[in-house]
Amino acid sequence: MILFVEDDSKDAELALAALVKYNSASRVEFVRDGEEALDYLLSRGKFKTRSGGSPAVVVVDLKMPKMDGLELVKRIRAEEQLILLPIVVFSSSRAESDLIECYRCGVNAYVVKPLGFQEFMEAVKGLASFWA
Repeated sequence: MILFVEDDSKDAELALAALVKYNSASRVEFVRDGEEALDYLLSRGKFKTRSGGSPAVVVVDLKMPKMDGLELVKRIRAEEQLILLPIVVFSSSRAESDLIECYRCGVNAYVVKPLGFQEFMEAVKGLASFWA
């Protein structure tokens, strides 16, 4: 299962469309920000009664409200039960400083969101097939 952490509803819809197209939609959950992602991963708050273990991978956007993607990565890496969980940053940022900081904080991969529709779909397909 893939946990997508994405606050942009258009990007979430495109990602879901790509996952449906490539038969991976049954293995995905979406949350809107870093706080919600931590609640999901730690089975607390509205996710207190969720069944199942950790996702195969967490796909994180960097720019989000409440808790941004970088802070989420740091918090995941600070949790003993989540420390080995694969994290992929899927961001529109092409800034080298973001890339370097993400790897310093322990992400497993950094993928720049393509601007074109087909390229975006292919990027999501690649994430799903490689990580999940």
